[in-house]
Amino acid sequence: MQPKNFLLRRTLLVAGLTSISRFLGLFRDVLLANYFGASAESDAFLVAFRIPNFFRRLFAEGAFSQAFIPVLSEYKYKKKPQETQTLINAVAGTFGCILLLVTILGILAAPILIYIFAPGFQETEKILLASHMLCITFPYLFFIALTAFAAGILNTYDQFAIPAMTPILLNLSLIGSLLYLTAWIEPSIVALAWGVLIAGILQLGLQIPFLSHQNLLPKPQWDWHHSGVKKIRDLMLPAIFSGSVMQISFLIDSLLASFLQTGSISWLYYADRFVELPLGMFGVAIASVILPKLSECHASKNHNEFSNTLNWGIRLVILLGLPATAALIVLAELMLGTLLGHGRMDAYDIIMTAKSLQAFSLGLIAFMLIKVLVSGFFAQKNTKLPMKIAMQALLLNVVLNLVLMGPLAHVGLALSTSLSAMLNAGLLFHHIKKQALYQSAQWSRLMIQISLASIVMVVSLIGYRPDLSEWLSWSMTMQMIQLCILIVMGVFIYFLVLRVLGFRLKDCIKL
Repeated sequence: MQPKNFLLRRTLLVAGLTSISRFLGLFRDVLLANYFGASAESDAFLVAFRIPNFFRRLFAEGAFSQAFIPVLSEYKYKKKPQETQTLINAVAGTFGCILLLVTILGILAAPILIYIFAPGFQETEKILLASHMLCITFPYLFFIALTAFAAGILNTYDQFAIPAMTPILLNLSLIGSLLYLTAWIEPSIVALAWGVLIAGILQLGLQIPFLSHQNLLPKPQWDWHHSGVKKIRDLMLPAIFSGSVMQISFLIDSLLASFLQTGSISWLYYADRFVELPLGMFGVAIASVILPKLSECHASKNHNEFSNTLNWGIRLVILLGLPATAALIVLAELMLGTLLGHGRMDAYDIIMTAKSLQAFSLGLIAFMLIKVLVSGFFAQKNTKLPMKIAMQALLLNVVLNLVLMGPLAHVGLALSTSLSAMLNAGLLFHHIKKQALYQSAQWSRLMIQISLASIVMVVSLIGYRPDLSEWLSWSMTMQMIQLCILIVMGVFIYFLVLRVLGFRLKDCIKL
């Protein structure tokens, strides 16, 4: 029997640890911007980093985790412990061997992958540098995918802290590489590639003692025909598309941005990183916590609890996502100027990145809802319908990219990703509402309250914020103080207006 507010406590824990990782990630990107700016070197590294990161989110944290956790939850609930351990062993051996093969092929095909993922790279030096770094970063996929496997086991057994803490090691490793390894390696940008590889080894190593403590440490065995492995295989292919369409969209953005002016990839990357902050803190945290719970509810045929859990996740997304969207749009230039405007990135780079951030921010709630709603389908082992919806959204994204990148350049790429995410989230919600398993709550009063509070917050922030030119003339200390004042003021006004409108936080966060 789980304690009252179990989901809220777990979500706050995951969100807190994720926020530490995201803020360290921002600090990492501040250093990256100060050291290398929006240059050809940074573009080459970001492509070499994004390729294994893309496959990680596509196969490991995306399709694999969302296929593995429901199957493992079913074994945990219905099977004997020995059968569950056999499943873990079979998945570890089969998944690990496939990962090893993919890693070797990725290293051998590094120049081809660079050509596929960044066809706009024309300079031979840039292509060679990116290929060299990809040979170093691609093995990260092997280690981080096994880390996701371990995290799936721990999450299923209600152990959320260590998996949520693991990404911190990536940011610490890259920060250490920027501060220390760059002085010893030529060209210095390659130090970051080694930092990525080191991080993967550390992240997997962190999980092992905790799996052992839970008596869940796998003894890898190749078993392609194990019934549980077959289930995971069948669920994974559709889940590759449905669970990772956002990452595919971002990848398409980067691919097309390689044809635009130098710096476009970096502008999109830094904007993406700022959107990832609230997305990781709220959307990913909520989805990570509710997927095991939804899977357990489905396995035990507890339809009422399933519906309440999903509605709980949607309520939190609306409560936190709408003001976060508004704040990112209003404060984009000031936040970027504070964190990125003190090195090789000039005012023009800040403005270009801010435009990307504002366009991405329009889709923030949709990005968050996709994470939560997809969990509702995957918990039922239904990956085909989300896949079909994701493919429709992806097709729209490609069409809009081609239409908008001409007049809007990199901003058009970001905007098309947001618009396609809205379609994805809307269709997911429409289809899950049609299921007898899920009963939608009444959202109209909540939406009116949150919308009015967000509007008042936005008007207040616009009235207080200075112009970017004035902001950039201040010292970084002054900028940080003023930015903190703006954020605290925005949060205070938002919740004050909600309170005046009769909103009660405890009613929104209780299950």
